[in-house]
Amino acid sequence: MIVAERAARLSAEAEVAAAKADRRVLDIEIERLKLEIARLRRERFGASAERSARIAQLELALEDLEETAAAAEGAEEPMTAEVRTVGRRKPARRPLPDHLARVRVVEPAPTACPCCGGELRKLGEDVTETLERVPARWYVVQHVREKFSCRCCETITQPPAPFHAIARGRAGANLLAEVVFAKYGLHLPLHRQSARFAREGVELDVSTLADWVGTVSVALRPLVEAIAMHARAGPRIHADDTPVPVLGKGKTKTGRLWTVVRDDRPFAGTAPPAAAYFYSPDRSGEHAEAFLRGFSGIMQADAFSGFGRLYVPGREGGPVIEAACWAHARRKFYEMADLKKAPIAIEAVKRIDALFAIEREINGLPADRRLAVRAERSRPLVAELEDWLHRKRTTLSAKSPVAKAIDYLLKRWPAFTRFLEDGRICLSNNAAERALRGIAVGRRNWTFAGSDAGGERAAALYTLIETAKLNGIDPRAWLADVLDRLPGHSVRRIDELLPWSWQRTTDPKEAAG
Repeated sequence: MIVAERAARLSAEAEVAAAKADRRVLDIEIERLKLEIARLRRERFGASAERSARIAQLELALEDLEETAAAAEGAEEPMTAEVRTVGRRKPARRPLPDHLARVRVVEPAPTACPCCGGELRKLGEDVTETLERVPARWYVVQHVREKFSCRCCETITQPPAPFHAIARGRAGANLLAEVVFAKYGLHLPLHRQSARFAREGVELDVSTLADWVGTVSVALRPLVEAIAMHARAGPRIHADDTPVPVLGKGKTKTGRLWTVVRDDRPFAGTAPPAAAYFYSPDRSGEHAEAFLRGFSGIMQADAFSGFGRLYVPGREGGPVIEAACWAHARRKFYEMADLKKAPIAIEAVKRIDALFAIEREINGLPADRRLAVRAERSRPLVAELEDWLHRKRTTLSAKSPVAKAIDYLLKRWPAFTRFLEDGRICLSNNAAERALRGIAVGRRNWTFAGSDAGGERAAALYTLIETAKLNGIDPRAWLADVLDRLPGHSVRRIDELLPWSWQRTTDPKEAAG
């Protein structure tokens, strides 16, 4: 018995030691991944394509490892308390949000002293909070209009029928906002939403949801047009586009979703930010010209040839001044530095990164102060970079990828160096690229737009949702409140419902219900 007990104890100790070793390996790998993700996120500037895929892979790996570590800890319940305390470091607990309602549950307390049976008096209490969420609560709102008859003249009186979020619609504003935001903000197709609603006990056909989305897009059109007008009125805009598969006859064609972003915050501008989207069935430059008709100012964009006619002197509506994107130029060198370890490409990336480092320091300062810092610190670096590029270009073949990257910069040098002449210009076009990132994610879920009309509808609703995000408000709460108020709201006062105005006049918690 003694030998058997000793063998069992040694076996248990060996299992504990193995569990501790495995957990230690997991802890080390988790901390390494956290450090790598933090490092990549800290590098804010540069093309997102260089790191976004890598960050996504690391985050998935981190989630899997943390789940494995948590499962391992859960399996350690039979082990001693001493062993369990050696577990991985837990993340710091943040206080639960103050704005959430508190449900007080008082645990049953003894009515008499369990020791002597004497009378108890309360000394205080300890409160432990647990975050909880109740699934969506469905209910039907009955609008009751009572009829009254005059005792004297028998005239019948009845209150007028209330306005509905959509004409003759049976969906409330909150439900409509939920469907629209889930599709365009969370990239959840209507057939998945229909299946989710059915599991909750409410049967809603996909065709019904589609009717709601189409009707909402029409009802909100005045807001879309007002946001687009505000975006085009800026002194400086960001522009970019992304492909969108569109279902055609017999095959899928490729349309384009374009964005125009107005964001004056980098140079301490006070105008609210906005992102306007529009759809085109192809990438012809005439579509961008049509949408930007009436705009005059600085446009930050890539070297898309379709923008060429916007920069022509004497353009009707005023001049458009091109400001090129250094992130695009850097990306071409980065590819060669990363894949081929080309010395010239590595050096070019270092020199461009030095410019971005200065920009990080002056982001958010007034335009005149940004310009002064650039004149003192950035201009010498740009002059040295230009001289260095010319010298290195003479040593390379015209077919060399590094030579093509150098040519991309030098052929557009005036557009690239324009940030040295105007403090409002940013070094990159990342604002537009960030605005298109959600669409790139959404494509993986909804696969394609059903038609050109579907592309136009998507552009309109993306305009609303992304502009709300830029202004720091909850898009779903804002859409619900706007849909509830819009039927009885004067078109002349439509500006009151725009995201930046709504934020100042309406409590988001009340709008969220």
